Amino acid sequence: MRSSNPVFSRRGFSRDNGYAGFNAAPQAGGAAVGTQGNPYAQPQAGNPYAQNPYAQQDLQYGAPQAPATTGRMTMDDVLMRTGTTLGVLIVTAALAWATLPVDDANISRSYGIAIGAGLIGMVLGLVQSFKRKASPALILAYAAFEGVFLGVVSSVVDNRIASGAAMQAVLGTMAVFAAVLVAYKAGWIRVNRRFVGFVMAAALGFIVLMAINLLFAVFGGGDGLGFRSGPLGILFGVIGILLGACFLALDFKQVEDGIAYGAPREESWLAAFGLTLTLVWIYMEFLRLIAILNSSD
Repeated sequence: MRSSNPVFSRRGFSRDNGYAGFNAAPQAGGAAVGTQGNPYAQPQAGNPYAQNPYAQQDLQYGAPQAPATTGRMTMDDVLMRTGTTLGVLIVTAALAWATLPVDDANISRSYGIAIGAGLIGMVLGLVQSFKRKASPALILAYAAFEGVFLGVVSSVVDNRIASGAAMQAVLGTMAVFAAVLVAYKAGWIRVNRRFVGFVMAAALGFIVLMAINLLFAVFGGGDGLGFRSGPLGILFGVIGILLGACFLALDFKQVEDGIAYGAPREESWLAAFGLTLTLVWIYMEFLRLIAILNSSD
């Protein structure tokens, strides 16, 4: 089963057997220690965490479980790459906000640049999602173009619809991230097969409805089916934020598993990419919700 983020459907972050976990033999040299008290170490039927995809690398070299200094992903790696990716996105968003005016005389040009940047970012994201290895340059380029798109969209909403909306969306995104992290670490959120199945089904239904609404809006005019305006828009905005929170829980679990099973260090770029995708999702849902609430006044 695939994760909410396309990057986690790749080697090391997903397998074909059930939940997007890790399904190969335990790491060579680490079995005797790792199986004691480790619920993921024993190959059991129905346990999608039972095996480690990175063990083949250790078996190839006949080496025991490698420490972080030999090229295994660590939490510091994930934090550093995520910070770098988000930093590029924030800087380009700020530059787009400052240099691309959204007044009546220039808004068409700014919209055109934003749409172009958004499409390029989407293509780069899809390319990275289907690549076999992480490409830092591709991930950072995605962040840069996505930042331009977010900068213009945020400026439009902030200046023409709801003053302060961008900051409110940022604070909302940070609050969701912190809340999910605390809940995950405290064990209040348990990422198991049932949880993943529910989130994937809900996400698929949400995306299909949004796509249908967009088609009706493009070819029929107006607000389409009304999923992004009025009471329905508010409801779907809240659902979108809740889905983003669920995606974060999946991301945390898969990063945690990658570190526990000794994923290669370059996989930290994929973790950063996936977390960035999720945070952008949450931010955009907050921005839409704030815009709808202010438009309803």
